[in-house]
Amino acid sequence: MNQPIDVQHLDGVCLITLNRPDKFNSFNREQALALQEALRAANEDPAVRCVLLTGGGKAFCAGQDLGEAIDPAGPGMRTILTEHYNPLVLQIRALSKPVVAAVNGVAAGAGASLALVCDVVVASDKASFVQAFTSIGLIPDSGGTLTLPRLIGFGRASATMLLGDRMTADAALAAGMIYRVFPADSFAQDALNVARELAQRPTRALALVKEALNASMFADLEAQLHTELHLQLAAAETDDFKEGVAAFLEKRTPNFRGH
Repeated sequence: MNQPIDVQHLDGVCLITLNRPDKFNSFNREQALALQEALRAANEDPAVRCVLLTGGGKAFCAGQDLGEAIDPAGPGMRTILTEHYNPLVLQIRALSKPVVAAVNGVAAGAGASLALVCDVVVASDKASFVQAFTSIGLIPDSGGTLTLPRLIGFGRASATMLLGDRMTADAALAAGMIYRVFPADSFAQDALNVARELAQRPTRALALVKEALNASMFADLEAQLHTELHLQLAAAETDDFKEGVAAFLEKRTPNFRGH
């Protein structure tokens, strides 16, 4: 059985690959907790000077595994946010080494939010970013309601979140949302080269840059995660959420009724 993530160490870079390609690397509890452990280990390992996060197969991460989200025996929305995503967001920002998101394919929902909270985001020219939350009756989470407006401005972020737009890698670059776009054919090597460059730079100085950026851009991150939790739990109680998930799993257009 495949492990939910794959970890390799290359020239000071800890390469973490989300490894549920048959599910477009959508998060379940096992994968979320495994990623938390991998990030903890990378932070504590003095040989690691940069973390590179990517997805196996065709996708970066399609967000939450909705089958798990609606499973009565599953962890439930509160646990998914408080034990899976919110700790990951805080870990990435607190990590004393740069974290590069290498978005090789679609990054949707929480997958997009996690990518955009990383220090450097590079994307394949085949990649896309999707604010998929309202399409199933939910709100953006994993820090997305803080990060995206600060990256691309309120007007564009608001419209993108409300309409559930898909943004191409080139559009994301033009909007100032990501750092670089590389050709799909050379993307894995190009992304690794960026991470290797960071691994050769003064690691302690980079950590201090992160600390300064956290103070200027993410000082209210924990409070915003709490706000998202409260609002997401309310959204998850709506009939539209149930309809949105059912329609997604049945591959049909949802019939939202506004309640």
